[in-house]
Amino acid sequence: MNSLGRMLAPLLMAAAAPALALSTASMTAAAAEQKYQLGFEQAAIPDPGHAPIAAIVWYPTVAETRDVQVGPVSIKAAPGAPVVRSGLPMIIISHGTGAGAISHIDTAIALAEAGFVVVTPTHNGDNYEDESIVGKPAWFVDRSRHIVRTVDFMLGSWRGASNIHKDRVGIFGFSAGATTALIAVGGEPDLGRLAPHCAKAPEFACRLFPAPDAAVNTPSWSHDPRIAAAAIAAPGLGFLFGPDSLARVKAPVQIWAGSDDETVPYASNTSNVRSLLPKTTEFHEGKGAGHLSFLAPCPDPGIIPAICTDKPGFDRAAFHAELNAALIAFFRAKLAAP
Repeated sequence: MNSLGRMLAPLLMAAAAPALALSTASMTAAAAEQKYQLGFEQAAIPDPGHAPIAAIVWYPTVAETRDVQVGPVSIKAAPGAPVVRSGLPMIIISHGTGAGAISHIDTAIALAEAGFVVVTPTHNGDNYEDESIVGKPAWFVDRSRHIVRTVDFMLGSWRGASNIHKDRVGIFGFSAGATTALIAVGGEPDLGRLAPHCAKAPEFACRLFPAPDAAVNTPSWSHDPRIAAAAIAAPGLGFLFGPDSLARVKAPVQIWAGSDDETVPYASNTSNVRSLLPKTTEFHEGKGAGHLSFLAPCPDPGIIPAICTDKPGFDRAAFHAELNAALIAFFRAKLAAP
């Protein structure tokens, strides 16, 4: 497990996490627009030839909620309740390296309460318990395939599939999840850019590859044309996208970056991605936000300082209220009902 994974593991599994058990009605600035209770269930998504993908599905319901334990986290939800209605938009959330299905729990809940079906898969081989594919050829090949399998499952065999509108599918990704999201909507990283960049500017991502200068094969990326909109935050490995890498991306994209992100430097990552997407791409900067500021707010920053402590004066909860409200607005606009 790399250093980021070791830091994230306690956030997900230690006793600090239960304090994420916020009243779901107070988790976003969009609370005034929330009309639904939170439905919740866990799922195992088939991935033929590979291990099933563990996931959590969050969705709007009108059923009565109760205290539910999600690993170490306590939330108010209605497990297994009926999905509120048909024609709902769906959002996949792709977590960063060494994280998991609850790393963006506040965002998942905010979207679900706002009327979205949300699914948060835990990427096999790149999560807080298993980082066996990180920095290896299968890393983003597997991650991008996981997204396609997740959409297949949610629109196919999931019990609430008939409640989802197949033309209203979006994705939100953070860090490695942002790169995953870009691949899902048509992006194709150029792995030949890895060694030259890392030799010149050895940023954090370079340390995740055991041999950046190893021979590069042409990967078989998995794209999914069913995804109609993407929001990305702090796109890790954004420097791998070359002049033609995002030419096939037709879905609208919302981009987020932290002004104080030292892990994924803006100039080599977010700025590069922005330059390759249409000039009309929506961009937001989190003033004072570091890289891990995009993770769900911590109950007590002093418990796990490396993950939970932001720069002085930065309010992660307030930032997430802004982030979640903007994500809701973006996906509502771009995934509007026909």
